Amino acid sequence: MATKMANSKYEYVKQFETQDRCLPNCWIVIRLDGKNFHKFATEHEFEKPNDETALKLMTACAEHVMNEFKDINVSYGQSDEYSFVFRKTTTQFSRRSSKLTTNIVSLFASCYVFKWSEFFPDKKLKYPPGFDGRSVVYPSSQNIRDYLSWRQADCHINNLYNTCFWKLVQEGDCTPKQAEEKLKGTFSSDKNELLFSQFKTNYNELPQLYRKGTVLFRRKVEEKVMKPCGSKDSEVKEMKEVKRLRSRVVAQNVDIISDDFWRLHPQIVGPQ
Repeated sequence: MATKMANSKYEYVKQFETQDRCLPNCWIVIRLDGKNFHKFATEHEFEKPNDETALKLMTACAEHVMNEFKDINVSYGQSDEYSFVFRKTTTQFSRRSSKLTTNIVSLFASCYVFKWSEFFPDKKLKYPPGFDGRSVVYPSSQNIRDYLSWRQADCHINNLYNTCFWKLVQEGDCTPKQAEEKLKGTFSSDKNELLFSQFKTNYNELPQLYRKGTVLFRRKVEEKVMKPCGSKDSEVKEMKEVKRLRSRVVAQNVDIISDDFWRLHPQIVGPQ
């Protein structure tokens, strides 16, 4: 059995530790990004511009993180990144930025490796993936909405560019350098026109998983469970189906910039 160690003369070194508690009464966002995932995606032959299986693996990892940390109200992911929003009143790890960030990133990374074979049963993981992380605090619910809107807008901008780029390379007989030159200085309208006129592709009809990213949040879901019923004195219990409301993490590929999503789910950034 382990015993508590007595104070020693060396304990003074603890004074060098920095106090990195996040500001109170603020939302805490932990955002993680894949480290050099361009190389990782190439090495593992991900489909371009989007690999649906790889994106679903990311979401499965994010869902695992949310199930582990109940103080995360909502998360949003696209490409090789995910953002996790802790509620304003969380006391997890005494709100220490370093502890929150390292725990989220390490759990996500280990989950990615753990679940790899589930999503890619015929593809060997060639080397361990890496993820970096950072924490940012936001004082208001509007700040959080704006942050998530920023990430979704980034998803749209990057995906529209990548869709055009890979169409030019894969179907337009362009080299990567030629595709870059052709897209340089173009606006969204130009890219949409290029996709439709040259490749008969309507960008707005592409899967929302690619265009909108994925938002995960908690919602009350009705579940049917079997419950033993009968008197206390009865030896035989009859199993009866009952309905219960339970909080579950759900994933959606929807617009989170407009007000509609937030009207439907006011509990996400409502009063804490």
